[in-house]
Amino acid sequence: MLKVMLTGLLLWASAASAVTLDQLQQRFASQPVIRADFTQTRNIAGMRQPLVSHGQMLIARQQGLWWHQQTPFVMTLLLDDKRMVQSLSGQPPQVITADSNPQMFQFNHLLRALFQADQKVLNENFRVDFSDGGNGHWTLSLTPKAAPLNKIFNRIDLAGSEYLERIDLDDKQGDRTQILLSHTRIEPSQLSDEEQARFAGP
Repeated sequence: MLKVMLTGLLLWASAASAVTLDQLQQRFASQPVIRADFTQTRNIAGMRQPLVSHGQMLIARQQGLWWHQQTPFVMTLLLDDKRMVQSLSGQPPQVITADSNPQMFQFNHLLRALFQADQKVLNENFRVDFSDGGNGHWTLSLTPKAAPLNKIFNRIDLAGSEYLERIDLDDKQGDRTQILLSHTRIEPSQLSDEEQARFAGP
């Protein structure tokens, strides 16, 4: 679940033709809402076939992350500053709060800083390798050097052009996860009534 949280909180990027980490930091903070479709492929150690899921995600700066998996089964994850709510079809929602699990929300606080591409936080918690690939393409490789991230991940790689397009997660359990993003939309810049309702939750 922390992997899903990390994924969602890093989905905030657009880039120009000459890309620097400073420019990414500015752009990470410039969009109040981002919407995208995702395809997630998990290669789990000991399993022959990867697990592939598809769905939609929405990040709103004031509200949080909404992650809706549509296949192979329906699952919705809602994350904000105070709670995480997981809903599976036909089951009561599971709610985790900052009071009941402060460590998770300490992790969440760190991810919010990552979400803003804060270079100070990046340098404190990761060995950072940023590359401008030309023609607007860029890659950002993060090697964790501090808890809790270094207890979960070996490496996190992000790549994109106009928007963030790919996230690769290499974790300590030997699993590898790739998330491909498509149909990224930053307009409208305000949530619709239906989108607002997604964040109401239990």
